[in-house]
Amino acid sequence: MNILIIGSGGREHCLAWKISQSASVDKLFAIPGNIGIAQIAECKNISLSKENFKDILQFIKKNKIDFTVVGPEAPLVDGIVDYLSENRCLAFGPGKVAAQIEGSKVFTKKLCMNYDIPTAKAVFFNKSDADKAVKYINGLKDYKFPYVIKADGLAAGKGVIIAQNKKELLDAMNGFFVENRFGKSGEEIVIEDFISGFEVSLLCLCDGKTLIPMDLAQDYKKIFDGDNGKNTGGMGSYSPLPFIDDILYEKILNKIIFPTFNALKTEGIDYKGVLYGGIIVKENEPYLLEYNCRFGDPEIQVVLPRLGDDVVPVLMDCASGTLNSTKLSWGNSKTVCIVLASKGYPESSSKGDVISGLEDVAGVKDVFIFHAGTGSADDNIVTNGGRVLNVVARAETFKEARKMVYKSIEKIKFDGMQFRKDIALKVEES
Repeated sequence: MNILIIGSGGREHCLAWKISQSASVDKLFAIPGNIGIAQIAECKNISLSKENFKDILQFIKKNKIDFTVVGPEAPLVDGIVDYLSENRCLAFGPGKVAAQIEGSKVFTKKLCMNYDIPTAKAVFFNKSDADKAVKYINGLKDYKFPYVIKADGLAAGKGVIIAQNKKELLDAMNGFFVENRFGKSGEEIVIEDFISGFEVSLLCLCDGKTLIPMDLAQDYKKIFDGDNGKNTGGMGSYSPLPFIDDILYEKILNKIIFPTFNALKTEGIDYKGVLYGGIIVKENEPYLLEYNCRFGDPEIQVVLPRLGDDVVPVLMDCASGTLNSTKLSWGNSKTVCIVLASKGYPESSSKGDVISGLEDVAGVKDVFIFHAGTGSADDNIVTNGGRVLNVVARAETFKEARKMVYKSIEKIKFDGMQFRKDIALKVEES
């Protein structure tokens, strides 16, 4: 069987790595792929914009692709799975209407409100209602801050701002409505209460009728140790979560995940692919922060290495609507992922810095390197901005996994390399 992976990041490299281990794979392809993926798959540099869906379809037909796995959110929100399905190509991921769960925060928030799914209280404003938004913000009580303001549409993980006071909230709103920092994605906004607590990520596989949760993970959004600094796309993760007991886990499923899936079905939405819930827990009660319509990055980098099953038939069951008979097996191993980011990230992205030491880590047992923002120049692997590499270790304990992953990172060098030193520290010490 020939399989195509759509995407170019660490998530897609991890998927390629796991898929390549399947006995059912004859040849693996990626569009556009990256330097790491190119070591195990044939990559073709085609843009993922919806204007190029026809070129992707042509590639699928030419190379006799049997199954396509879509990684990133943008093509899903743009309807690539619908387009491929209409052309009789089997693809993993939700259709355009279902992908609104990530593509529109207003859609998701209203869905939660209509079906009594626990989430922060929120109000909504259009760009044309900017004066109403200003009036609302000025009427907020100072003691109730912080508040959270979000762009409705996709914003590359940067469309969420936690405002500590009215000025910051007004400045953020101005960035959306006046400065157009996020274009059409910021023409409608959500302003919601801030919920303090700890976050967990739950990735669930869906086939439209059945939902199967994968093992829990936790990621780290802030750039610096101790959860300080600006938000990022994720600076690290680990799995499983030993501090989530059965009672809390059942609350997450029965108060948030299953009610959402049932709500989608009630609304006539056929949800296939990944339903990724970002959950915040306050005083042992879970609340929905957001949903994503794809595998989390860097969460999937710690979940897939723990999955004992061949992932290809599982993903195909999702796309084919036959997930009801699927059982997932999880070992007792612990995994830790550290993201190595470029100089200046997340405010800016350095590109072209030579990366050394990768060959010293390659082949180390139970240590995996997934490329995210890398490129090539003059026979060197170089940074290509943002989050550059994911270094993952798998071991019997978190203490050993942390030791392995940080020892590996010591061998990798590039100018301005940033990484957190406290990923999974709290579970090592628990």
